[in-house]
Amino acid sequence: GVEHRSIPRDKAPCAQVAESTQLLVIEDFQADACYADSVLGRAGTRFYAGAPLVTSEGYGLGSLCVLGTEPRKATEAELAALVDLAAMVMAQIELQHAFGRIDPVTGMPTRNQFRDDLLDLERDHPGEHRFAVVVDMAREDQISRIVRALGVARVDEFIREASQALRVALGPGRVAYQVGSAQFAFISPPGVEELAYVSLLRSSFETMHATSSVRFVTNVAIGVRSFVIGGVSADDVLRGAASAAQDARNADGAIALHSPANDIAHRRQYGLLQDFGAALEAGDQLRLVYQPRIELATGRCLGAEALLRWRHPRLGEVSPAEFIPIIEETSLARATTQWVIDAAMDQMAAWNLAGIAPVLSVNISAANLGEADLIDRIQLALFKRDLRSERLEIELTESAIMDQPDQALAMLRELAEAGICLAIDDFGTGHSSLAYLQRLPARIVKIDQAFMRNLTEAAGPDFV
Repeated sequence: GVEHRSIPRDKAPCAQVAESTQLLVIEDFQADACYADSVLGRAGTRFYAGAPLVTSEGYGLGSLCVLGTEPRKATEAELAALVDLAAMVMAQIELQHAFGRIDPVTGMPTRNQFRDDLLDLERDHPGEHRFAVVVDMAREDQISRIVRALGVARVDEFIREASQALRVALGPGRVAYQVGSAQFAFISPPGVEELAYVSLLRSSFETMHATSSVRFVTNVAIGVRSFVIGGVSADDVLRGAASAAQDARNADGAIALHSPANDIAHRRQYGLLQDFGAALEAGDQLRLVYQPRIELATGRCLGAEALLRWRHPRLGEVSPAEFIPIIEETSLARATTQWVIDAAMDQMAAWNLAGIAPVLSVNISAANLGEADLIDRIQLALFKRDLRSERLEIELTESAIMDQPDQALAMLRELAEAGICLAIDDFGTGHSSLAYLQRLPARIVKIDQAFMRNLTEAAGPDFV
């Protein structure tokens, strides 16, 4: 019956309960010197009982209270019930707060809590210089190997072990966060010097890893990002440190500092990857150009090689040396090769109508070797355009073949049986041998350009 939605903290009994974290009972407001003239008192409140809402760390957040318009006494049973209800409410509040903020395996705060804590730092220490550190405890393939051999529970055990070791290494008063399945993050204390801090991190984690139960099947990579509190978002801070950890892995180093140049390159690569998917669907960004193959003795054109080109609507011409390697690492490799095959064969069909019949070479990547239906798709494309198989040449680099030698050999033999000419490109840059070359049903071997430069020099490739 008391109408109020909010009241000021001054002369508010709930404020007293929150600050003292003690149970408070006011049997009659009018008889209480402090609260008789309060907002509640003037609104007609005569009775109040409030139990504190206290966090697990001991901080008072507020009060669960009962108000009445008549003065009265509260029994011990009623007050005990109120205290129990307050504890239940607080448990529910903490459970809701912990959802998405506490990792269920390690009990560590998560990425969401990192964001909130960094906002608190922005409020309390704006402009202060710090370092964010991301610790990647194992590569994805190493985690997968443990799962396949010992199960997910063993990975959970390893992550719990690592989290406990990290807590000990950081010491009391420092907070570490779990920001990935096997990634932890923390923020440096203020006033540390970069080189000294990196050296400390390296030695500390070498010691920590030396006692790990999976030290022989995992390796740690650490990324460090310098930032000014308030100058960079929490997500960018974590992204930069995680990127540096990946740089450490790629360079076979234990620790790496965030590189703005590498960051720009990674973001460009990701942007190109996103845009290339749209380019495949757009129909007006991709094209093939044809590099002729000339017989030197006669000057006659024996054939051509189809080369993919991309004119980005915003960036202009993007070099294939830049976009093809990143595409080959994704599911776009299949769609890209199919686009090239279809476009190349359409051109072959058009040449047929014009009375021209050169051999056309089409490149495929190592990723395509894992496609069980690749040969069927090539043969179907030839059949639909009424093209002879000997008019088509499939080209693979030596390194692509050596990535999966057995699988490559089987597929290349099947292509050869279908009457399709095979060519090996960039020979001499991989790890194959002439003995392995003899096993391949290739008709053409293209020597890498590195061996063709400076042929006239005495110590050049011709000498070798």
